[in-house]
Parts: sequence; structure tokens; C-alpha cells
Amino acid sequence: MIIVLKPNIDSTSSGYQQITDYLDRFSEVQIQTHQVQGHQQILTELYLLGNTKQLDQDEISGLEGVDRVIRISEEYRILGRHQDQQRLAGFSYNGIDFSQDNFHVFAGLCAVDNRENVATTMRALQSHGQICTRMGAYKPRTNPYSFQGHGKECLPWVFELAGQHGIKVIAMEITHEDQIIEIQTALKETGYPTGVMLQIGTRNTQNFELLKAVGRQTELPVLFKRGYGVSLNESLNAAEYLASEGNSSVIFCLRGMKGEGGAPHRNLVDFAQVPLIKRLTRMPVCVDPSHSVGGRGRAPDGILECVHAAAQGIVAGANMVLVDFHPNPSAALVDGPQAMLMDELPRFLDDMAACHEFYKSRITTWSE
Repeated sequence: MIIVLKPNIDSTSSGYQQITDYLDRFSEVQIQTHQVQGHQQILTELYLLGNTKQLDQDEISGLEGVDRVIRISEEYRILGRHQDQQRLAGFSYNGIDFSQDNFHVFAGLCAVDNRENVATTMRALQSHGQICTRMGAYKPRTNPYSFQGHGKECLPWVFELAGQHGIKVIAMEITHEDQIIEIQTALKETGYPTGVMLQIGTRNTQNFELLKAVGRQTELPVLFKRGYGVSLNESLNAAEYLASEGNSSVIFCLRGMKGEGGAPHRNLVDFAQVPLIKRLTRMPVCVDPSHSVGGRGRAPDGILECVHAAAQGIVAGANMVLVDFHPNPSAALVDGPQAMLMDELPRFLDDMAACHEFYKSRITTWSE
């Protein structure tokens, strides 16, 4: 059961005290409190665990401070939608709104290689009005002898360059909980010139101890990638680990499923599940065409297959696209063959914006 409190009700209010006094009568019910930063106000939700069947929903609804009460009808207790269309879907971070209604592009380097390429990429993004990017400092690799990323050593100058070029949010993968502290420390020491969205890569989808550690901090939002070899349900339950520890500012990313069924693409593109995830959960949904397609193949119509895949996800309602660009892909230290060229950036951005506008027109058509 979920109790949604009225806006800006907090633990110091009489309404909150009345609710907790009522719930204290039921020893088999535990309370978890979660706060969600909306566009203009903080919303508090109380998650009741244990034997909630003994609770009277109408009686709780009548308590001071209660907006409404929701019976949990499916999994994903915190991130699930639970057939309640009024629940806040999304969050705000560093002045940017992320929801199931808007759209952002995170174009950038899969792995940070040198200062010059980072500066070139951010300069190009700024010139085209972009305020988000992806920059990999920590890179899990299949081959232990492959480049693993520059780690914490590159964080200060990456963050400073982001601030100089108006980048508000950087999606950055982490592989160990110590890297959370490294990122937070670098942000503080550089004066918070930008923000970071922690990325959970597909290899760590079921690294539950890492998920718990990321979930315990609520300063930085999370981009959670679907596991490439597990079911959607397993991945959604894994994302719930983040929220169960306190961080519900989560974006769910589809990045293709591992298997020969997608060959010759790197993975089997799974973007048809964008609307399904939006129906089951409150999370904004991201698509990653670069790691799904894994190459620069070009269709007979002249459009890159990666761009076609991104368009499919956005027309289906995706709220974010994570895509690889590089000033010199042939010299990239990670995933160069799938990176797009910087001179392709304006066409890509225009195409994605047009796809999102078309998606909005589809909503109008089907609402008539």
C-alpha cells in the first residue's frame, strides 16, 4: 500500500504525525518514506510493507495530510505505476526535468580519451543548443587488457569543461561504489560546474550490492541499463533495488538484447518495449541505439541504421536517447566503429527532434 501525502507535507507537520500515530497501531506494518522532487514542490509517499490487508483504505484516506491511498497491484512497489495516472512520473535534476512526457539527447564519448576530444565534443554540443552529454570515465571491458577508462584522474577537467560549455548533466557509468564518492568529491572540489547521472551498465544490472549503494545516495539520479541477457521483468525488479534504498530518480534504458537473433547488429534491438515500460512504471525511458546496432551500417536510403533504430524508439515514446559521437572514431579507445561523426550531429539532432514532434502528433491523433 502507498500513501501519497498532500504537497509539501513533511515529518514536522501535524498531518504527518496523525498518520504515523495511526499506523503505529499495526505492529506488522513497516513504513518507508520516499520524497520526490517535482517541478515546483516536494511530494512525499509512504510505502507500507508487511501485513497491509488489515488496513482500512477509506479510513486512511480520511486522515489529515493524505492526498490518496493506492493499493499495490503489481511488482515494482516504488517505481511501478499501479494503475494510478496521477503519480508523479519523473524528477528534476540540476534545473532539467526528466519525465515520461519530455525528451533529451545525451550525445558524447563512450569513453573519455583525451582533453582535446572532450572539449571538441562539448563545443559542438553547445553550438547546437545541447545541455546533456555522455562521458565514460570508468569502462568495464570484456578483455582485461583493454582500456578501462581514465577513472577519477579525468573527472576534474571533464567537469570543468562541461561547465565552460553549458553542459548541465553528464551520464557517466560506474562499476564500483567507491566511484560514487570519487564523482561526488570531484564535483564538490570543482564547484559543481555540472551534474552527473550515474549509469548502471548492462553488466551490472544484477550487481545488487552496487545497486543498493547507488540507491542509498539521493544526490545523483541514475540511468539504469537493461541487462542484455535477462528478462525485462528481472531488469525492472533490479531497478527497484535503487528505489527501495531511497533513490527513485531513475531512468530505464533499453540497449538491445544479446543473442544471434540480432545479427549482424551487435544486439537485438528491443525498442518496441518503450511503451510497455511506460505503462508498467513511472520511469522515463531511454534508448541506446549505438550499443544496440553497434556499427555504422547505412541503409539503402542513405540513413545510418543506428539513426533508424533511434527514430523507432523515439516515435514509440522514448524520453531520452544515449548515443555515441567522437571527433575521430578510428582513434577512439572504446567502441569507435559504432560512433557517429561530429559533422553528423546537426542532422541527427534535427531528425530526433522531428521524431519527437511526430510522436506528440500521434498522441493527438489517438486521443480524438
